[in-house]
Amino acid sequence: MMRRESGFYSHILNQELSTVMYGHTGQPCLVFPSQNGNSRDFEGFGMVEVCRPWIEQGKLRLYCVDSVDEQTWSAYHLPPDGRMRRHEAWFHHLMDEYVPFIYRDSGFEERLMTLGCSLGAFHAANALFRRPDLFGSVIALSGAYDARWLLMDYMDELVYLNSPLDSIRGMDANHPYVQLYNDSRIILCCGQGAWEDEMLRSVRLLEQAMREKGIHPWVDIWGQDVNHDWDWWKKQLAYFLGKLFD
Repeated sequence: MMRRESGFYSHILNQELSTVMYGHTGQPCLVFPSQNGNSRDFEGFGMVEVCRPWIEQGKLRLYCVDSVDEQTWSAYHLPPDGRMRRHEAWFHHLMDEYVPFIYRDSGFEERLMTLGCSLGAFHAANALFRRPDLFGSVIALSGAYDARWLLMDYMDELVYLNSPLDSIRGMDANHPYVQLYNDSRIILCCGQGAWEDEMLRSVRLLEQAMREKGIHPWVDIWGQDVNHDWDWWKKQLAYFLGKLFD
């Protein structure tokens, strides 16, 4: 399996980031780390090994990136408006700097895929919901989709843009994104075990909001023994990759 690692300087963030890439051809997938994580975490927690069969078959290639969560969602000591402005800068770094790199590097011409677990699942889903022109598939495992929960109920325009539950609720049913969503493969999965309470609450509310707009995601709720942890995310990822690529 081809593996490449390099630095990636963001002129938007004025910050050096890192990226790790796996595979040589197939569907490019932008991989978000879990909270405060970096581009090496997906490999470190065994998730790249889960992807190996599809990578080696030339069906999938991974582009793993750094988060800046410690400057944004996890920066509890800073005012929320500043944290959200920094998050928005990171989002635009990905859309305007990193995604064009993926297209150049891969030669792919169709919409990309996103993937993540926990806060990474939120980032992965949020990327597709905000830019369905760029992303056509997402596997989001144990994400929380109500941004106010992460910000102690703080709300402003940027929170709204980055809170899938709020932005979908506020979307016009005739918005052109509705058709793009229905032309996408949206997989939102959550367990019912330990540390999944908020994820379960928000994914059920998000599913309801989407169906009220005529959007039809695949929301898969696993059992009461399924915890918010890597062992379960590895099992879920293997299952959903099989559904997408086999």
